[in-house]
Amino acid sequence: SIPLGFFGGIGGASKAGILVKGSNYLEALSHAQTVVMDKTGTLTEGKFHVTRQKAVEITPEEQLELAALAESASNHPIAQSLKEAYGKAIDTERVEDVQEIAGHGVSARVDGKQVLAGNAAYLENAGLQPETPTEIGTAVHLAVNGVYTGYILIADTIKPDAAQAVQAFRQAGVSTVAMLTGDSESAAEAVGDTLQLDEVHAKCLPADKVQFMQAYRAKLAKGRTLVFVGDGMNDAPVLAQSDVGVAMGGLGSDAAIAAADLVILDDKPSKLGLAMHIAKKTMGIARENIVFALGVKAIVLVLGAVGLAHIGAAVFADVGVSVIAILNSTRAMRTKFK
Repeated sequence: SIPLGFFGGIGGASKAGILVKGSNYLEALSHAQTVVMDKTGTLTEGKFHVTRQKAVEITPEEQLELAALAESASNHPIAQSLKEAYGKAIDTERVEDVQEIAGHGVSARVDGKQVLAGNAAYLENAGLQPETPTEIGTAVHLAVNGVYTGYILIADTIKPDAAQAVQAFRQAGVSTVAMLTGDSESAAEAVGDTLQLDEVHAKCLPADKVQFMQAYRAKLAKGRTLVFVGDGMNDAPVLAQSDVGVAMGGLGSDAAIAAADLVILDDKPSKLGLAMHIAKKTMGIARENIVFALGVKAIVLVLGAVGLAHIGAAVFADVGVSVIAILNSTRAMRTKFK
């Protein structure tokens, strides 16, 4: 009764573009209390565009060129947007000694100049004092040979179904929807306010995300679970901290997909709401099968003990119950969700 229901649920999820790596994760998802999400590539498109530049001591053209060359070896969406804005072929022979620090930035030697490109904390650790942008967006700060040369502001857009996803979580009984991101507070709060999230934590390094996840786990009620949704390589340690780790299969890195328990193939966060609906329906079907199977068998046993049940009743209690349980389990494969 139980395996049949979960097979149906996993099959229904796969038809909807949701890969569930085990029935235990489907069960855990049905008891979700807290959903923690990354921002870039999860709630937002992950397609950044340069919206503004503020160059100091150098021209905006030179600033963008140095940033694009320094980020040339990175596959992060922000690095891709810088190279796209540069619009020219990247001459990798001009770049040497590239060092990328996850969650911070990149250090590289470009045309013999030492270039730092990253967030404000990265440059502060190098002894510089970066400016704080007043506009909403993610700022990539630059320094050349130890001199601060301004920032490039990059903006991302919220996915069309992100609000629908948050609403689906509420309907599924999730009490806390939070966001952890390495972006600036202004960019994080803008997304949080738009989607009406319960908690938003900005400027998070990978280690900070792990600490927040541990804090959320400590607040869980008995029998409830913690879900994390991310897409990047930096999210792999956090995915491992959750009861159900969810990765975006399109933009997601191989490390995140491998560490995840559930993969959304088309990168739509609303599919997680569908997965929760499937999980709850699957659990209901499994309970129905158990109650029906045990109930019928108990009735036939009692009737048989008093001489009122014949061989046909025994066959129905065995084979007939199995057939009905199979038919009931197929309902999980036809899940519709609005």
